[in-house]
Amino acid sequence: MEHGPSVASLAIVVLAALLTPILINRLRVSFLPVVVAEIIVGVIIGRSFLDIVDASDPWLNILSTLGFIFLMFLSGLEIDFDAFTQKSSSQKKSKLLKRPLPNTLMLTIGIFLGILALSFLFAFMMQSFGVFDDVFLLVIIISTISLGVVVPTLKEANLITTQMGQVILLVAVIADLATMIMLAFYSQLYADSSQPIWLMAILVGFAILFYFLGRVMHQSQLIRQLNNGTMQIGIRGVFALIIMLVALAEGVGAENILGAFIAGCIVSLLKPDQDTVHKLDSFGYGFFIPIFFIMVGVDLDLPSLFSDNRVFILIPVLLAAFLLSKLIPVGILLRYFDLKRVTAAGFLLTSTLSLIIAAAVIAEEIGMITSAESGMFILSAVIACIITPVVFKQLYPEGENEERSINVTIIGNNQLTVPVAHSIAGGLYHVKLVFHKNYTDSREKNTENLSFNEIPEYSEECLDAINAFDADIVVLGANDSDINWRVAQMAEQHGVERIIYRVDDPTQENAVKESGFELFSTMLSSKTLLRGLIESPNMMQLLSDEETSIYEIQMNNYRYDDMMLRDFPFTGDIIFLRILRGQESLVPHGDTQLFVDDRIFMTGSREYVEELKRELELY
Repeated sequence: MEHGPSVASLAIVVLAALLTPILINRLRVSFLPVVVAEIIVGVIIGRSFLDIVDASDPWLNILSTLGFIFLMFLSGLEIDFDAFTQKSSSQKKSKLLKRPLPNTLMLTIGIFLGILALSFLFAFMMQSFGVFDDVFLLVIIISTISLGVVVPTLKEANLITTQMGQVILLVAVIADLATMIMLAFYSQLYADSSQPIWLMAILVGFAILFYFLGRVMHQSQLIRQLNNGTMQIGIRGVFALIIMLVALAEGVGAENILGAFIAGCIVSLLKPDQDTVHKLDSFGYGFFIPIFFIMVGVDLDLPSLFSDNRVFILIPVLLAAFLLSKLIPVGILLRYFDLKRVTAAGFLLTSTLSLIIAAAVIAEEIGMITSAESGMFILSAVIACIITPVVFKQLYPEGENEERSINVTIIGNNQLTVPVAHSIAGGLYHVKLVFHKNYTDSREKNTENLSFNEIPEYSEECLDAINAFDADIVVLGANDSDINWRVAQMAEQHGVERIIYRVDDPTQENAVKESGFELFSTMLSSKTLLRGLIESPNMMQLLSDEETSIYEIQMNNYRYDDMMLRDFPFTGDIIFLRILRGQESLVPHGDTQLFVDDRIFMTGSREYVEELKRELELY
């Protein structure tokens, strides 16, 4: 009986993929990215040392190609396009900032243009000195930044939502997009293909069509019903999208990874729920992608690589170009941040891996570089990824978020706002009560967490003078709706995250909702309270008791992302009641996982809840 290809090599690679993260955890080398460790393991079991894996095995070739495709898909999926439309944080003050940041998008585009200009300079210098001839390929390799290293490092340090974290992330996103587009043009220009370059417009056209089709399907009630159990129509749709765009990319003469990257961008634009993203990550990083990275290491032939004397010139020069091309443009941030943070940011942006591997593999396939040169590029990327996250963690100051407090500005001084200000002031909340001198006779004294601010008028100049908009929450509680509306518009222009608007006139409700403000209606609250007293008197007493109140916490700390409640370290005097995840409401159990962006409802002692709020709502 004739047998097909042996699966022995596949079994070895899969076993290596299983054991690698376990070894990293046991050896406590958390500074090493898992993908780099997988390449190192591949080197050990591959051609360089043990040579127990057959690199020509058809099973491994197919699965490695799928891993490469899925890696590029997840790179596109990681891009948060909302970052390009977010309002500037220039008005948001911080103790860490020397001066307010300008428009974040323009700032980060400027930094990337600086990186690109220096990449051209270093590429021409390397060509002039005879180090390497292909300038276009060098520009792509030097200017690229690995989102796959930047994002996990920022998450682990709880910096991804900070101002510096957002700047680093946006620079990496822009670099990832730009260098991916440059790589697509590079492969199209130099590949031995008879297809004209304008055929790529067909790929873009179909991508736009699939995006609008995806929007329709995403909102379909039928699709939602089919997205459970054994059907999992959403995951099937994503895989269909990947394969169709990969096939289209190959059909128009482009690289298949461009189709996969575009598929990831489309799915990111459709804003999939957290559960779908976790499933896709599980498919990729749980099986396909480890095989690809291990096979990268298997194919590296270090003995023959180091027999080429150019390796001792090319790799140090590349590492220097990686670092200087990032550190110099990032220097503009010294206007806003201290030297340690800016230097750390420059080192983290030096990390580069996935796209260098993609560029090296593609350039070797189309005959532009030799296998030895491809190995040198990959080895330089691996070294950069080992060093830069470690240096970033050592340089970046710790404890940035330890003293976090929530600043609340309340507009108006009346029987509603004053008691609320007194009741929440203290501990986590710092409250600023702002009122017009003609509207009150109150002359209460300021305390550590509650200040009374009398102003001659509700103008932008007067409100800026007392830093009224330097707040996480602005509450519009004045008795005059015209004042509330004017100040709400000012708060929105100053970039205040949450604006709570008191509405006494029912005709104003729609306008307030359309503006995106949180609505508080005195009439509706009174009706709800009266109904509660009639139907559930004991429940209303429970809710009004400070020690048994129900609290809401927004989960922003990536340290606890994907953690089960039974493993949650803060289980003192609190009871978890509900978890809201998107449109889904969950009853928490021991095996319920916490995810970033979850809204957690709990009851317990106020002090303990405030401690938990500080930990989970880090910004």
